[in-house]
Amino acid sequence: MEEQILYEDNHLLVINKKVGQLVQGDKTGDEPLLDSIKSFIKIRDHKPGNVFLGLVHRIDRPTSGLVIYAKTSKALSRLTQMVKNREIRKTYWAVVAKEMIPQSQRLVHYLKKNEKNNKAIVFTKLTEGAKESILTYQIIKTLDNYLLLEIDLETGRHHQIRAQLSKIGVPIKGDLKYGASRSNPDGGINLHARRLEFIHPVTKENIIIIAPVPQNDAIWRACE
Repeated sequence: MEEQILYEDNHLLVINKKVGQLVQGDKTGDEPLLDSIKSFIKIRDHKPGNVFLGLVHRIDRPTSGLVIYAKTSKALSRLTQMVKNREIRKTYWAVVAKEMIPQSQRLVHYLKKNEKNNKAIVFTKLTEGAKESILTYQIIKTLDNYLLLEIDLETGRHHQIRAQLSKIGVPIKGDLKYGASRSNPDGGINLHARRLEFIHPVTKENIIIIAPVPQNDAIWRACE
């Protein structure tokens, strides 16, 4: 766990999540990172009582990268409000199929969650029950068979990046749910929460955190 912590102070903790790790509990019953980190802090800091840890935002299980946890209730309430106000800038990296797409593009779609198959349905115009979803991507590297995209999120919808990229014909590598041709050996997808920038909720300093890509993936290693 220690090597996954990229930033920590008295108020918050930022983890570089591995592919397959759960951010919070779900119906699988697998231990979520929230509980693992609590146990780690309790042992490391010799805490006799319960450890407070609050989840500020989520990323999908097959995704890797940065996740923020709050260590105090004050930090949690402030960070949660910052997420709602879009005051935390999130940048992702995605490896996608090598297709002819513009060098950079702002994508505006409308997404509606299908609860039955846990999938986002993408519409190109305003549709009842669908939420406006906006991202901007740019191609930052070209590999033999893939493109590396850097993505800035303007909204934070369910499976937003996965669904929007699939809609324009470039599903994320390994993402069978959204049209990839085959799965990755580790069951993950090549989507990585690469960078966070925000004003610290207590100290007010500007925080920038960058997460190394998974080193067990040759394609990711070729991207750095």
